Amino acid sequence: MKFRHELKYLINYGDAELIKQRLRTVLREDSHTIGGKYHIRSLYFDDYFNTAYYDKLDGADGRKKYRIRLYNLEDNFIRLECKIKSGAYISKLSAPVTRAETDKIFEGDYGFLLSSEHELCRQFYYECVSNVMRPKVYVDYEREPYIMELGDVRITFDSDVRGAYPCEGITGEGMVFGYVLDPGKLIMEVKFTEFLPEIVRQILPSRAMEQSAVSKYVLCCDAVSQMTSEAIN
Repeated sequence: MKFRHELKYLINYGDAELIKQRLRTVLREDSHTIGGKYHIRSLYFDDYFNTAYYDKLDGADGRKKYRIRLYNLEDNFIRLECKIKSGAYISKLSAPVTRAETDKIFEGDYGFLLSSEHELCRQFYYECVSNVMRPKVYVDYEREPYIMELGDVRITFDSDVRGAYPCEGITGEGMVFGYVLDPGKLIMEVKFTEFLPEIVRQILPSRAMEQSAVSKYVLCCDAVSQMTSEAIN
């Protein structure tokens, strides 16, 4: 399991544009983007006690989150992932799942996971059966990524972050999403494995700027909870 450093910043669009202008001189755009960006949709899961949610709020060490993720709403490349946080480091386990398998999981049919060749799928099966792991929230956003091979650096800018209650399958377009960031704000994430090159470090926001432990998952859970409450009232 490979662990990486992760830094997060909640910044405004003006600062983001200045940072991106400087980044483009030393980092390259991710070749998988369309027009420099791609759309990410993640279906997050949590157990009966909302452990992932409260572990994040409490800053618990060793916390983990399960999700199913796809890009640009295309179902030919879907991944089951488990993100693990240990101290200042993160790691991500990943396994491929098909659209049909994703639909089964969404409908509560987990049996096929037990016979999967991927350990993560088998692990997820036990989480679903033993801990009542269920779909919790959709998290959507637009990502603009930059990468550098030296130090295995990846810097991303996530905008239009929004959440929805999981009432439809993974590619559903009829869900009602609520935006979760203040107007004019986005999330910048900096990930690196071995070291952060000094030339990149100098481009990043100073320590005086807001480095944040912001969680898209928590923000979207809160937004969906508020929307549900308002709909009831």
